Amino acid sequence: MGTYVITGGASGIGAAIREQLQARGDTVVVVDIKDADITANLATGEGRSSAIAAIREATAGGIAGLVTCAGVGSHLPDRALITQVNYFGTVALVEGLRDHLVEHSASVLLISSNSAPMETRADYVEALLRGDEEAATAIAADMPSHPVYSGSKQAVIRWMRANTRDYAAAGVRMNALAPGYTRTPLSAAVEGDPTYGEAIKAFIASIPMGRPGEPEDIANAAGFLLSESAAFVCGSVLFVDGGHDAMLRPDQF
Repeated sequence: MGTYVITGGASGIGAAIREQLQARGDTVVVVDIKDADITANLATGEGRSSAIAAIREATAGGIAGLVTCAGVGSHLPDRALITQVNYFGTVALVEGLRDHLVEHSASVLLISSNSAPMETRADYVEALLRGDEEAATAIAADMPSHPVYSGSKQAVIRWMRANTRDYAAAGVRMNALAPGYTRTPLSAAVEGDPTYGEAIKAFIASIPMGRPGEPEDIANAAGFLLSESAAFVCGSVLFVDGGHDAMLRPDQF
C-alpha cells in the first residue's frame, strides 16, 4: 500500500484509476480543476507550481506513484488549452516533482492516447519537446484541433522515451498508457459535437473488438503498471484500445 497522486482524478479514466487503487488499499491524492484534494489549473504556470507545492506537502511522508491523467479533448476550439494541459501540464509536474519521486523510488504513469501516432505537424511537436510553450501555442493556433491533440499526446510519449534512461537510473519507472476511444464525460462531449460526432461514431464502429473502452479497462492496465508485477516494465507504451492501433498500423510496433 502507498500514496498515489492522480491528476485529472475527479472524473472519467482518472476516477476509475483512483477507485481501483483505493480498492486495493492505497491512498490517493486527486489533483483537478474542481472536486479534488488539490485544486489547480494545470493550463497555467502558476497552477502547475501551486500543484507541485501542494503535492509535496500532501505526500511528505512518501509517494508511491504519480499518474498524469489530466487532459482535454480535440473537440475544444481552444487549441492553446489543449497544448497547455495535455503536454505542459503533464511534463511540468513530472519534472517539478523529480527529486521527490526519486527520493521515494516512485513510479510514473503518463496517460497518452492511441491518437499519438496520427499525423500532426513536426514543428509543433518539436516546440513541445524543447519546452517552448509560447511557440507551441502559436503553431497550434493555425492547426485543426485534432492534430493539436494527437501531437500533444505524441510529445508526451516522446518525452517519456527520451527521459526513461535517466529516471530509471535514479530509481523511477516511467511508462505510458495509450487508451483508445473510452466512454467518459470527455468522450461523450466529443461524440455529441456537431463537427466531430459522425466521424467519432464511425471510429467507434471500426474498433476490432466491437465496443468502445470503459474507464475500468484503462484502470485495470494502470493498476498493473503501477504494481510490483510490473517492476521490470519501464519506458513502455501500452495500447488499451480494443485492437485499433494494430488495425491502423499493422506494420509498426
